[in-house]
Amino acid sequence: MPAKVALPVAGLFGAVSGAVVYQFLLPDWFPALATAATYAGAAYFYLAFDIPLLETHVEFTDRADRLGYAVGLFGVSVGPLALGEYVGLSNSGLTGVVVWQLGLLAFLLLSATAAHQQS
Repeated sequence: MPAKVALPVAGLFGAVSGAVVYQFLLPDWFPALATAATYAGAAYFYLAFDIPLLETHVEFTDRADRLGYAVGLFGVSVGPLALGEYVGLSNSGLTGVVVWQLGLLAFLLLSATAAHQQS
């Protein structure tokens, strides 16, 4: 999809994501805005560079590298849950943090994949 079309569509997707987070999970403008911006950025790279979501984005051939990646990915995955438990977030607050983190991971993977496609 051309960048001229991908950018407004991604912005709309981000706005809808932020509105859903604000309405149902975290009724505060700041985390809703962060979620909206994160998802808009991820959607832009997905649309503009035609990157499949379910494709492998990071591959390691060395066993030690794969183990290190798996350990780090586990930490990234359970980190928001541990943080939410520690600070005593409500279910909706914790869900909002997890939703934001999923968008963050998608943004980082999609933007890195797009950068590698360009080079």
